[in-house]
Formats: sequence, C-alpha cells, structure tokens
Amino acid sequence: MLNFARWQIWGITLICLFGVLLAVPSLLPSNLASQVPWAPKVNLGLDLAGGSHLLLEADTSSLGQQRLEALEDTVRRELRSNNIDFAELSTANNQLTFLVRNPAQTGQAADLIRRQTQPTVMGGASDWTISTEGNRVVIRPTEAGQAAAVDSAMEVAREVIDRRINALGTLEPTIIRQGRTRIVVQVPGLQDPEQLKNLIGRTARLEFKMVSQGVTQEQLQQGRAPVGSQILPMADGGRIAVERRAIVTGDQVADAQQAFDQQSGEPVVTIRFDGAGGQRFARATQQNVGRPFAIILDNIALSAPVIQEPILGGTAQIAGSFTVESANQLAISLRSGRLPVELRVVEERTVGPDLGADSIRQGMIATAIGAALVMLFMLATYGKFGLFANAALALNVLLILGWMALFNATLTLPGIAGFVLTIGAAVDANIIINERIREELRRGRTVLDAIDTGWKEASTAILDANITNAIAGALMFYFGSGPIRGFAVVLVIGIVTSAFTAITVARMMVALWVRRARPKQLVL
Repeated sequence: MLNFARWQIWGITLICLFGVLLAVPSLLPSNLASQVPWAPKVNLGLDLAGGSHLLLEADTSSLGQQRLEALEDTVRRELRSNNIDFAELSTANNQLTFLVRNPAQTGQAADLIRRQTQPTVMGGASDWTISTEGNRVVIRPTEAGQAAAVDSAMEVAREVIDRRINALGTLEPTIIRQGRTRIVVQVPGLQDPEQLKNLIGRTARLEFKMVSQGVTQEQLQQGRAPVGSQILPMADGGRIAVERRAIVTGDQVADAQQAFDQQSGEPVVTIRFDGAGGQRFARATQQNVGRPFAIILDNIALSAPVIQEPILGGTAQIAGSFTVESANQLAISLRSGRLPVELRVVEERTVGPDLGADSIRQGMIATAIGAALVMLFMLATYGKFGLFANAALALNVLLILGWMALFNATLTLPGIAGFVLTIGAAVDANIIINERIREELRRGRTVLDAIDTGWKEASTAILDANITNAIAGALMFYFGSGPIRGFAVVLVIGIVTSAFTAITVARMMVALWVRRARPKQLVL
C-alpha cells in the first residue's frame, strides 16, 4: 500500500494540479474572472446569482380542436388511399364527421378509421369513439384520450421551453411541471424577464397556406369565409382569407436562422424544411405559380407573397418588419419547435443578486469556520498525520470546485450546505485510517507494517461507505429537481474527491514521508 512508482506519483500530482487550476477561476473576483472567459467556472443558481422566476399556466381549451384537425388529415388520406368516396367532412361541435357516398362502404370506412386510432394504454380505453349514423361516420374524443393529450402536450411544452431557453445561452435553467397544466421556469442570472416572457409566450405555430380566391372585401370585413377557408388578421393591419389546409407547417422545419434580405438589408428569418416538407412546398409552388400564399405565425398572416416561380430548394424566407433581436427570437422559436398549447404567466418574480451575495458570504464564513475547527481537531489529535489529513482536506475543497466547474455544475444554497457537510464527512476517512493505524501499533506491529495494514484494512470500509452515499446522491439527482439536485451534485462530487484525497493522496504523502524519514516509532 505504501509503494508508489514514479509514474503513479506524477499521475496523482498532475490530477491534483489540474483540479486546482480548474478551481482558480471560480475563486477569482468577478472583474478578474471576466478576463479569462474561456476558463470553466462554477455557475451560481437562482438563489445565489438572482434571476427570473416564472409560473406558466397552459390554456388547453384549443387542444381538442387541434387533435381533430390532425385527425382530419389522417382520415382524408386513408379514405382516399382506400378508394372510399366521402363528402361533408367536418370538425364542428367537437367531433369529426363525414358522409360515405356509398352506404355499403360505411362499415369499411369506420373499421379503417378505428385501426388508425390507438388506445391510451395497452388494453385501455381508446382515444376516440367511432360510431355510424346511417351512412355517416362520427368520431368523438374520449375523456381518457383528452387527458392523455393534455399530459403529452405539457411534456412537449416543457421540452420546447427548455430548448428555447438553452438557445439563449443561459446556464442551468430549472424547468419543471407543477400540477396538471402548470410549468415553473427559473433562469439564474437573467434579471430582465421580459425577453424570457416574449420567447416563452410565443406559440410559434408556423403555417404556409394558399390565399383563397374570389373573396370580396365585404366578406373580409364581415368575417365571412367561403367553405374550406378562414379569415385571419394580417400583421400590418387588415384581413386575409386563406385555405384551411396548410401546405407546410412548422413541424416540418428542419432549421431556422436570422439573416438579412439581400435587396433591402432588413432582418429576416430563413427556414429550411425537412425532406417531406421540402417536397410538399416544392409541389405546391409548382402547381400554384402566379397565386399568392400566406406565411402565418400564431394565426397572424405576416405576409402574402405571390409565387413567381417554383421554389425547389427546400428553403423559404420570412419577412415582417423584424428587428435583429425579434428575428433571432423567432428563429429560436421555430428551431425549438412550436408549443402545443398557449402559455400565460400567472406568477412572476425577479430575485436580486443581493440576497445571493449575502448567502454566499455567510456560506463562505460557515465553510471557513467548519474547516478551521476540523483542521485544529485533526492536528491536535493526530499530530503529523493530522497535518497530512489537513493538506488532503484543503486539496479536497479545491478539487470539488474544480470538478464542478469542469462539469458546468450549478452551486445553489443547498449546494453550499452540501459543501460544508462534505468537508466534515471527508475527515471521516482520515479518522478511520489513523485509528486503525493506532490499533495496529497497540498490537505490537512495526511502524511500516502498522501504517500499511491500517491503510489496507480501512480502505475497504471507506469505499463501502462512500459507494452507499454516492448511490443515495445519484438517486437524489435523478429523482429530484432544483435545490435537491444542487445538493446532490455537490454531495456526489465531494464523495468522489474526498475518497480520492483520503485514500490515494494522503497515502502518497505518508509514503513519501516514510521513504524519506524512515521513522523507527510513531506517536498517534
């Protein structure tokens, strides 16, 4: 246990130096740390750095209609592919109905649609009930299907918000669901929540639709749309009639970037469709040269350009009096996907950095006092071996900070508590080792034999204890959120570094001292 090859000494030393160097930027004052932006630093959580807290509530009232519209496309496609002649396809009154022209095909049509609807769970209730009334097929949503749709939509909304916020470059946001239709968003370091609200609040439902022909201004003013069309407001004022069926939707956008128009120099958003979307867009523009089509975002028509020629490249450009910032936010929204439900802010809170600075100061004081008392105890109790333990403890503190910075971890107020707890727990290993060496000396072993046996026998117990603690910390991190995760991160990193410093680094120090001093007796 006390034999260290030269390469082992150099390897352990380099690991320690690397960890210390990683910790230095986090210990520097903010004005000096900003001079090395490339160096990793420990991120501070909302409770330490301040930031924005939003509680969002989803409006799920339109979710049922969205499901019906999605099912409408499926029904239309399946009926046509199976040569079933139908008419009067409607999504009114929270149900989907259509008429089968040939009564003999009514049962076939119902069975065809029934195969397309999947149960909410294996063997459970279906998302839809399908019945026939004469030669008319009626499809109604079930309560189980609607509940599953709300749960799925909220999970998708949480993931979309996460992608949008991370695209801003902010660090370690906390985004969790609360209840059935609410989402909590916490972003450390963001003192102005308006940008956050604008980004999150945009549904980003992008649609390309053909402009309806033959609609008079009187019909637009009265809001009367022909069959198969709808009236939408335009971004620059006025109204426009468009076909209900979309050519391409935002779900088929592969990428979106802020750019500048080559002719006017104004900010625009360029989008690139995926394979299926590019084919549909190309086919629609080939078939409708000379006709205008509308670019619609969240049910507002941004523009209605005329198709001058087929657009075959799978790309398009959105213009609409954007600023660089608004165009970039729209690009982020489109890249991250659309929100399946509208979200409104029901609670808004901005946490200032002053409270966090006070918490950091008190945490540092508590850490310093705890470390000082532990070091004095170790020095008074174990003498020279206490000095080795204290050196390992100081190194352990730096390694925790260094590896937290390397893993881009966030330090929260509970994390500081975990930090203080880790310092106390780190000494346990040294106490076990030193007490075991004392016991071996009392049994009459020589100094070298007592040190070697004591370290060997104590290491097994130390590793067992640390493994069980690490498992508990990993479970807290996996199942917890927010402050619990912050505590778990510091705890797990501290367990690993304390085991390394106590079992490996301190043992190497003792081995080098024994090799140089060759003590004949040892007082512990």
